Amino acid sequence: MGANIKVIRVFFNYLKNDKDLNTGDFQRLFYVRKEEIEIFVLSPEQLKFLIHDKEFEQTLIPSYKRIKDIFVFGCSTGLRYSDIFLLTNKNFEKIDGEWYLKLKSKKTKTFSFIKLSAYAVAIFQRYTTSNNKVPLFGNTSLFNFNKSLKHIGELAGFTTPIEVSREKQGKTQTITKKTDTSKNRFCDKMSSHMMRRTAITTLLILGMPEHLVRKISGHSHASTSFNRYVHYAQAYMDKEIEKVHSKLESY
Repeated sequence: MGANIKVIRVFFNYLKNDKDLNTGDFQRLFYVRKEEIEIFVLSPEQLKFLIHDKEFEQTLIPSYKRIKDIFVFGCSTGLRYSDIFLLTNKNFEKIDGEWYLKLKSKKTKTFSFIKLSAYAVAIFQRYTTSNNKVPLFGNTSLFNFNKSLKHIGELAGFTTPIEVSREKQGKTQTITKKTDTSKNRFCDKMSSHMMRRTAITTLLILGMPEHLVRKISGHSHASTSFNRYVHYAQAYMDKEIEKVHSKLESY
């Protein structure tokens, strides 16, 4: 809707200024309110739980284990959902005993060459096939992926209530489910978008320099969306530092 409003405004400015048609100045009243949508990501502790807790993994049905593996792989590489399901054996290369992921993004056409962690390599080897043309993780609709992910999050105990707010006509309003008067839960916000966001913020939280995170994630230096991840990571670090300060202040 915002993009359409911008097009209409530019079009009528063009008619008036370039074609000298008296269409009035009503288009000057058109504007798109800028709104920051909240970012939900896994904390490093939650990600570690999904990676390493074998007891929890054994409680999952096979289809959920597969979704969890794909989600964990995305959280460690920062790939988009569309790129993950295009991966084949050809995208993985072993150099001097280390595994690397190489691909060209379907959306941005940027090339990435990422060193894989031990657990990401284990996931790759679990799903690799003899056919180099077959997608590594098979096919899953986005709807089923997100639905399964929410249930996995619920089973993992990621049910902390969260407050979601959006701007409407310049006023901040809290959003609740129409079918539920209770607060939203964290697991209800888990989706394919969380993979990439978690990867970026985890790298920032754990101290990787911004310019390297930008290179891995394919963000340009002028990217405004990347700065939101930086701000989120800084807020997380400030919170953790406050915990340390509070312990030091008491004797």
